[in-house]
Amino acid sequence: MEGQDSTIVTGVDIGDRYCHICVLDGDAEVIEETRVKTKPEAIERYFSGKERMRVALEVGTHSPWISSLIADQGHEVLVANARKLRMIYENDQKDDRTDAEMLARVARMDPKLLSPIQHRGEEARASLAVIRSRDILVQGRTKLVNHVRGSVKAFGARMPSCSTGSFGKHVGEIPENLAAALTPVMNTIQELTGRIREYDRRIEQAAKEEIPETAALRQVGGVGALTSLAFVLILENPGRFKNGRVVGSYVGLCPRRDQSGDANPQLRIAKTGNPYLRRLLVGSAHYILGPFGPDSDLRRWGLKLAERGGKNAKKRAAVAVARKLSVLLFRLWQTGEVYEPLRRSGDDDQRLDAASVGA
Repeated sequence: MEGQDSTIVTGVDIGDRYCHICVLDGDAEVIEETRVKTKPEAIERYFSGKERMRVALEVGTHSPWISSLIADQGHEVLVANARKLRMIYENDQKDDRTDAEMLARVARMDPKLLSPIQHRGEEARASLAVIRSRDILVQGRTKLVNHVRGSVKAFGARMPSCSTGSFGKHVGEIPENLAAALTPVMNTIQELTGRIREYDRRIEQAAKEEIPETAALRQVGGVGALTSLAFVLILENPGRFKNGRVVGSYVGLCPRRDQSGDANPQLRIAKTGNPYLRRLLVGSAHYILGPFGPDSDLRRWGLKLAERGGKNAKKRAAVAVARKLSVLLFRLWQTGEVYEPLRRSGDDDQRLDAASVGA
């Protein structure tokens, strides 16, 4: 496919029920527009037996299996990063047919403009489904706990201070006049806690038996089975990244840039990439900086950063530590080396990373 002029390029706009397809010839003329059902047999029937072509489609719920199926038919597949396609989703004349044609034209002009992504393998996606299912249950339980606490406060009482995991055991603390309304909610909270613990056991087992490389990451205090397993599964292949610093950008923990001339303002973090992994890393950073965090170079660095003052100093320090943690975990994953928490303890004058202050 060296000569772009001779390449057949196809854009596929994926819908939940139908996929709209636009095909361009070597002269960038539309030679076919059609739609097929968003079903494996329909997709395979359309693309099988056709001349090898470049196929562009947008990332989404169906894109993992559709891209894999089309690639199996011998075609070049580009899965476009939706964040990089503002020309499509901000189009005043946006519709499925137009989107498919736009994808094809961008892919024909310069595939790099699509910022193509690489989908994870099927096994990794299946394992991630367990982690995400646990997260959904945790979020649901938190909402129910907050509902109970708020409802009880509205009647002049309070539920006891306790962990979310043990909250469901305090059903007897509910005021009598709220028992009918809140007891079923408390029972649901208790049931969710049991389900979450089942997921925790499965995640612990997977980290130990199925993906043993997570052991290197768990050497860092504050990084457990959940965070280490999610880190490896979401990134999947360390060879995808040039170095550890790229990982910080990948999960959206690096500050955005808007440099122009002499102006280079400090901006908030980009928050691109996987929000769940970013949340886990920030949670680990809070533990590292908290009262129970073990002594380490990373903790000392973060505490120095937090001491620099400012309204959001602690929050910025946690984000900066999360970014450095992502780099550290990536290195441990790559090398499998023994983690030395106080490797730089003798260097008390270690410079703070100015870019982290803008996190």
